[in-house]
Amino acid sequence: MKISDFQTKDVINIVDGKKLGQISDLELDLRQGRIDSIVVPTSARFFGMFGGGTDVVIPWRNIVKIGADVVLVRLDDARAYRNEEGEATSAGR
Repeated sequence: MKISDFQTKDVINIVDGKKLGQISDLELDLRQGRIDSIVVPTSARFFGMFGGGTDVVIPWRNIVKIGADVVLVRLDDARAYRNEEGEATSAGR
């Protein structure tokens, strides 16, 4: 599957049914040759434009199913966010 194929899929949280957006980036583990997480921009930020906001970083282990049109993820209270400086923070705890 190509990265561009991921970017056309909607990301849905199966915990609350909320649409989180579309994948803007992937975080890779180059040593092991695998995807570590997917990155979904918040509504305040769209593909690096319009500034502000944070990205939702979803670990690969939280992906439940990759379908033809959507990516289903499980995000409970422990959601990982990245601020504009790229630092990982925890929210909802």
